[in-house]
Amino acid sequence: MPSANLTIDPAFTIAPVNRRTFGTFVEHMGRCVYTGIYEPGHATADEDGFRKDVLELTRELGVSVVRYPGGNFVSGYRWEDGVGPRPDRPRRLDLAWHSVETNEFGLDEFSRWCVKAGVEPMMAINLGTRGVQEALDLLEYTNHPGGTTLSDLREQHGASPYGIKLWCLGNELDGPWQVGHKTPTEYGRLAAETARAMRMIDRDLQLVACGSSSSKMPLFGTWERDVLRETYEFVEYISCHAYYGNDDGDTASFLASAVDMDHFIESVVATADHVGAELKSSKKIGISFDEWNVWYGERSRRTDGPGDQWEVAPRRIEDEYNVTDAVVVGNLLISLLRHSDRVGVACLAQLANVIAPIMTEPGGAAWRQPTFHPFAITSRLAAGQVLRVETDSPVVTTAKHGDVSAVDAVATYDDGKLAVFAVNRSTEGPIEVTIDVSRSGVSTIDEAVIVHDEDGLATNTANHPDRITPQQVDAQLVDGKLTITLPAISWTALSLSTN
Repeated sequence: MPSANLTIDPAFTIAPVNRRTFGTFVEHMGRCVYTGIYEPGHATADEDGFRKDVLELTRELGVSVVRYPGGNFVSGYRWEDGVGPRPDRPRRLDLAWHSVETNEFGLDEFSRWCVKAGVEPMMAINLGTRGVQEALDLLEYTNHPGGTTLSDLREQHGASPYGIKLWCLGNELDGPWQVGHKTPTEYGRLAAETARAMRMIDRDLQLVACGSSSSKMPLFGTWERDVLRETYEFVEYISCHAYYGNDDGDTASFLASAVDMDHFIESVVATADHVGAELKSSKKIGISFDEWNVWYGERSRRTDGPGDQWEVAPRRIEDEYNVTDAVVVGNLLISLLRHSDRVGVACLAQLANVIAPIMTEPGGAAWRQPTFHPFAITSRLAAGQVLRVETDSPVVTTAKHGDVSAVDAVATYDDGKLAVFAVNRSTEGPIEVTIDVSRSGVSTIDEAVIVHDEDGLATNTANHPDRITPQQVDAQLVDGKLTITLPAISWTALSLSTN
């Protein structure tokens, strides 16, 4: 059996664990909102129409922040449509996803949902068809304490200030599919003007400029450079978006998707630091990786349904994830944690039904997709400082990424508690892993769980919701050396302590 050796030392710190790494995304797309998180007629619905089964799963998932309301949807959205009495709200055409938006669920409902879910809201503003004044109006409505027309309107709607601190200055405006598509200079100027004006209301806002919608975009790198030249001193973050799939059947490359995420993050950081050097600024721009996931099939930015129909909440990209997808999601989380020195926000897209860890049926059950488990466990166990893991591993040869390490891992350490997250990216067979934890002082294995199945295509369904669940795995800790066998295509989490 091939073997790998990992070395962990609490002195190998990268950065503190950022709870915002465990964000998700709610967009008015498909059934994410309607019959996803919101379904007034459902048996579990509360007084606001929120599905309590989904709320419970959201809390179990360990979500910290939720980006809303898009996504492509936001580039044509009028936030005023989603506040106040529901009977007065207009029905609109949503050009992004070729749907009819009823606005039954809007800003007011989302804010109440966030309180019940225990998550921080991350608000995206429309810089596609709108601009500075609309952003200021939205900020006044959400955050100003009172005594103005819009803040008083919010109070009339029964709400105290929402206190939203994290804001996206538009979405994917480099994309020609986007309503209000712009050049980098056009977008950069608008984003800078908007950010400057918003800070006149609240100087402590944390703002995200749009980066490229994919590292494969023709202007990738150039877009980041030109946008940051305009916005550098006005924003805290620039966004990254990435989706990975196995449509071509190249499982080896798919399992190594985190290699691409590593390169993506490091490329954007290099570009941002270059602009900072040009501007002679001591400020460091962070990364908001506010869309990431596995996504199969036709990646149309408009619709995957009939082009001549306008429906309310049609089914859109409801991918059924398997255990291999779960391993990739777990590895992408390893990449995000490994870059905690620069990744300050990350959002798994999306939360319910639409390429999501949580699935529902209208009037029926809610269940966990296999991808739910590595996210929930990592969110629960990761704490303290992120540690660099020195890895000596066999390699896997891939068509897209070259030779990559078969075993990939990251660790966190917090006051005598060590958590290790590791994947075996090989399709060939198990690897025996020895982890040197002697410098951490841990002496007890508190938890050792694995996400794996002999059938790499195994899934969870409404009828079989627990086909893929985390299983206990055997691990031995002797004289500061932990040994464990990682099966092919597996994700493993270990929790150890000094007690």
